[in-house]
Amino acid sequence: MYTAKLGEHQYEIEWKNAISGVLNNQNFEIDSISVGEQSFHIIRNNKSYRVDIVDVNWDDKLVNLKVNGNSYPVKISDPFDALLKEMGLENMGVKKVNSLKAPMPGLVLEIKVVEGQEIKKGDALIVLEAMKMENVLKSPTDGTIKKVVVENGNTVDKNQLLIEFA
Repeated sequence: MYTAKLGEHQYEIEWKNAISGVLNNQNFEIDSISVGEQSFHIIRNNKSYRVDIVDVNWDDKLVNLKVNGNSYPVKISDPFDALLKEMGLENMGVKKVNSLKAPMPGLVLEIKVVEGQEIKKGDALIVLEAMKMENVLKSPTDGTIKKVVVENGNTVDKNQLLIEFA
């Protein structure tokens, strides 16, 4: 049983095969054909839909779909997720990140955050030059900047502490 959450609506889906299944306790069938690498033409209940998979975030199990030109973020969970939740272990895969370390030796070109700043996962934190290439180091987590350990112009070694998170 898969669960798809779209806004406040939740859908329980159990696939019987590639074209039929049960959606919220109701049998369904679809006719689907691929019209591109991430695009499909689907017919369900005599209605036609163009579905494009815009983006997939495997870590957060979030799929961004475009259906007939309208965008929809869909949160997906699978039977394994349901089992972990039932056992009270749904957050076991989430680990607290306390710091950002240099992934390689390099030169700190730009620090994009300040101490006390609230950040989101994916926000740019530091620009590090390594092997004549600029690398933007992004936040691995949501949180707050506790301390920026380096300054612009510093040379850093691999695994050197750059930023601490609160």
